[in-house]
Amino acid sequence: MNYRLLTLGLGLLALSLAACSPQKDETDETATLAILDARAWTGDPEQPWAQAIAVRDDRIIAVGSDEDVARLIGSGTTQIITANGDMVVPGFIDTHVHFADGGGALASVQLRDAATPEEFTRRIGEFADGIEPGEWILGGTWDHENWGGELPQRDWIDAATPENPVWVFRLDGHMALANSLALDLAGVDADTPDVAGGEIPRDAEGRPTGILKDNAMALMSDAVPPPSDAQLERMLHAAMKHVAANGVTTIHDMSGWDSLAAYRRLHANNELITRIYSVVPLRTWQRLRDDVAENGIGDDWLRTGGLKGFMDGSLGSHTAAFFEPFTDTPDESGFLINELDDMREWITGADVAGLHVMVHAIGDKAIADLLDIYYEVTEAHGERDRRFRIEHAQHIRPSDIPRFAAQDVIASMQPYHAIDDGRWAEKVIGPERAKTTYAFRSLLDADARLAFGSDWFVAPATPLEGIYAAVTRRTLDGANPDGWVPEQKVSVEEALRAYTSTAAYASFDEDRKGMIRAGMLADLVILDRDITAIPAETIPETRVLATIVGGRVVHETWSE
Repeated sequence: MNYRLLTLGLGLLALSLAACSPQKDETDETATLAILDARAWTGDPEQPWAQAIAVRDDRIIAVGSDEDVARLIGSGTTQIITANGDMVVPGFIDTHVHFADGGGALASVQLRDAATPEEFTRRIGEFADGIEPGEWILGGTWDHENWGGELPQRDWIDAATPENPVWVFRLDGHMALANSLALDLAGVDADTPDVAGGEIPRDAEGRPTGILKDNAMALMSDAVPPPSDAQLERMLHAAMKHVAANGVTTIHDMSGWDSLAAYRRLHANNELITRIYSVVPLRTWQRLRDDVAENGIGDDWLRTGGLKGFMDGSLGSHTAAFFEPFTDTPDESGFLINELDDMREWITGADVAGLHVMVHAIGDKAIADLLDIYYEVTEAHGERDRRFRIEHAQHIRPSDIPRFAAQDVIASMQPYHAIDDGRWAEKVIGPERAKTTYAFRSLLDADARLAFGSDWFVAPATPLEGIYAAVTRRTLDGANPDGWVPEQKVSVEEALRAYTSTAAYASFDEDRKGMIRAGMLADLVILDRDITAIPAETIPETRVLATIVGGRVVHETWSE
């Protein structure tokens, strides 16, 4: 449909309705934007559905019927959008992204769907042919499970990349492949010692295969050139444009201090079109404490105060920490990336400073250990509104599920991972542990708070696909049409809340985001169908027609 033509028709209707009603003073109550004839899911328990929304500047001023909103339309001063019955929802909030990496990956070699070792090698070689000698090949997000689970090796790609260092990540970000040139530049060879909290796979002669896992990846950090300020800003612009096209109006970015500095530059120049909660590494809590004391926590566009740490690695890399060994490698059970004493010290210091702590924990042991630390800190410092978060919380012991609600810990999860990992996870952890893997239903039934995100660049920054994943749990390979671990499915409205109101709560923003309610920020998404009323398997076919941030349209496809 052509919204621009429809807008004119309903705009005349709205003006005729307004002419029949007393007019408000246009200087203080007239809408600058009105959305009419909508099917609006508000997320507000007091008014779950509405037909029309009025916005003044960056705030919602009215939610109700077309007649209610028509009274707030000014003569020639109000932008009018006709939804023609299409769905409007609060702006999606993605609670876990690596934003700069995602923006950079948009222009890098694409390996996620490489189905064979040969295709993996060919794509890297073709990308190398199109860039200058000496330029690094980064990103990639490959998945060795696509071809049966064999890890790639530098020998696969050396001949195709003789003049370009390669450092490409597995899609979970917990291991990466370097070619021989990159290893040489980093000084990694057969004499390089093993790294605590990481792994350097070696061949029969003791040489690194090119794969580095978790903490061992830091061996490459000095060799890989960081992006310039200008490059980083371009990456963030690309990322903002990309997520806006998918209906995302706020992101919680786990990227760190360089990204925060770039956001501050963009904000000073009024270049942000996505609201940012910028999160920095947990071990730097003292620096953040001082930064907040000097600069405050920010405003509606850019906020700080969050810290992100790591307990363990990932399931796909066999570096997630479990109580029992992996099913497919009985001599391994993963490991902790950081010592428990260090985690306890950092979390304690951050809590005393009043900062917001969120920690990556994937294996059941990592989750249990983290819950223990959160409990100890709470007991030591007394009750307050901490909103501790566990990022991913993927493989939870059944006995630990009630602890999330009891300790008021937010489960910050990424539903797309369930339909991705579900292709192969049972061979790694077995069917019994799989029962509480991505345990969305169990957590909600236990009254835990569930917030959703993507983990982009690891997974697509597409909330509609995330909702589809949470509701259907149909794995990407089509092998589970009724859902993988189907008892963990949630409803569409539960998934919507996890991407809106609970996601806002997960950053202390529930008083300004996550619902369509008067007084809230005017962050809205228009969809081309009501996703609560269609077969769940068709949700990915839904199109984002418009994304509105602070009352301003930042993405639209009306003319397409």
